Amino acid sequence: MNPFILTDTPLVVDIRQLIDGARLRAAVAVNAELALLYWQIGQRIRQDILGEKRADYGEKIVAALARQLTLSYGRGWGQRQLRLCIRFAQAYPDVAIVHTLCAELSWSHLRLIAAVDDPLKRDFYSELCRLERWSVRQLQERMQSLLFERSAISRQPEATIEHDLQVLRQEQRPSPDLLLKDPYLLMSISHQSDAARTVKGQGGLGSPRATETPGRDRQNVKRITTCQIALH
Repeated sequence: MNPFILTDTPLVVDIRQLIDGARLRAAVAVNAELALLYWQIGQRIRQDILGEKRADYGEKIVAALARQLTLSYGRGWGQRQLRLCIRFAQAYPDVAIVHTLCAELSWSHLRLIAAVDDPLKRDFYSELCRLERWSVRQLQERMQSLLFERSAISRQPEATIEHDLQVLRQEQRPSPDLLLKDPYLLMSISHQSDAARTVKGQGGLGSPRATETPGRDRQNVKRITTCQIALH
C-alpha cells in the first residue's frame, strides 16, 4: 500500500515556516548568550588583572586559566579565545551597548570589530554592519578595503563623526557622508594601482620591481573563521 504523500500543500509550507522560524530564533538567542558570556569572561579577567596592576601577572593568569578551562570544557578555551574575550570587554566597557550589539551581531562580527583600535572606526563598522546586515565575509572585505578611510566622514572632526553615528543609531539610516567616498583618496588609490600595473608590466614577474606598490600602506587583518551553530 502506497503511503499518503503530501507535496507543497499549505499545511507543509506552514509547518516548514514554523520550524525554520524557530531554528532562526534559537540560533539568534544562542549567539547573543554566547557573545554576552564572552564579554562577561573578558570583563572578569580584566578586573582580576587590573587589580594586580602587573603585566607579568596578566600573562600568567591567562595562561593558567586557559589550561584549567581546557581541562574542564575541552578545546575552544585556549589563550587566544580568552584574549579575544578580554579585547571585547576592553572595547565595549558599557554592558548596555554590549546587549544591543549581541542582539544583532554574531560573535564572529564582534571579535573582528573589537580588534579595531579607534573607537570611532569601531562604531562606524558596528553600526553599518548592523544596519546593512553584512555577513562576516562582507565585514572583512570592507575593513580590508579601508571603507572608513575611504568615506567622506573620515575627514570630518571627531565631534561630527560622533554626531553622525548617533543620528544613524536613532534614525536607522546613514548620513550621506557615511556612504560617499572621498574622491581624493579614490583618485590616489587609482593612481597607485595604475603605477603598480605599469611597474609589473615593465619588470615582469621575476623582477624585484614587479612586487613594489609605491605609496601604498599594507595592513594585515586576521581572518577569523565564522562560528556556525547547527540546530537539528
